Amino acid sequence: MKRISLLMTAFLGTVLFFSAQMEQAHAEASRKSGAEIDLSQFKEEDSIIRDPENPDIEVDPGETPQTDGDLRIDFVPKLNFSTVKISKEAAVYPINAQLFHGETGARGNFIQVSDYRDNHSGWTLQVRQEEQFKHATKVGAELKGAVISFDQAWTNSTTDASLSPSVSKEVIRMSNIGDTYNLAQAQDEKGSGTWSIIFGASAENKNGRQNSLELRKDSSGNTIEDPIFKKPVYSNQAITLTVPKETEKEAGAYSTVLTWILAELP
Repeated sequence: MKRISLLMTAFLGTVLFFSAQMEQAHAEASRKSGAEIDLSQFKEEDSIIRDPENPDIEVDPGETPQTDGDLRIDFVPKLNFSTVKISKEAAVYPINAQLFHGETGARGNFIQVSDYRDNHSGWTLQVRQEEQFKHATKVGAELKGAVISFDQAWTNSTTDASLSPSVSKEVIRMSNIGDTYNLAQAQDEKGSGTWSIIFGASAENKNGRQNSLELRKDSSGNTIEDPIFKKPVYSNQAITLTVPKETEKEAGAYSTVLTWILAELP
């Protein structure tokens, strides 16, 4: 079984328990190369990221790591849990929804996979958290028991819906560090073409999906604007970070590593 993977570093930003300073998380990515990737049949679709709700429309989500080849990961989301007050109780923090440059509105966070192999033997999309959120400067400090969850999964493509990969109808809780979790699976003769695996949806979607996005506002009720996209920030309840009540929350920045894996079925 061949595997293609991307490493993502997710950060949990400064936490101050005594003021309105907020807890935040975002992800930056670096590509992990693999000698098994076949570059012999480059296709124009390699560089095209599509609106997950309207896949006939090309969008610009900014820089993103990609893999090459006929079976590839075109796009993975940058995990950003925005700025939220830390709580002494158990707390659930929703991720920031996906934004784009241009006219496209906020969307549920998604991964885009393309399969242009001749044999269409199927594939599995997986994710693994390599370590718990660890403090940037204080040795041994981490957010023990913190769990990232994925929910409201669905797929979309310009390809025939009968070829869709399957996704879980249950919440995927990454409760075991180091374990690999399946996000989507395409059986033999399924999953060909370009597919978005999406978590959540906007209110304007025409796919019959429930809206999971909500406009983020600061403590004064003002809309929060993303400094990169120059657009309002939305939360997405479909992907969350849960921090237990008993977790010690030392002020400072935290980080973890996620590995996104695209495995070719035998």
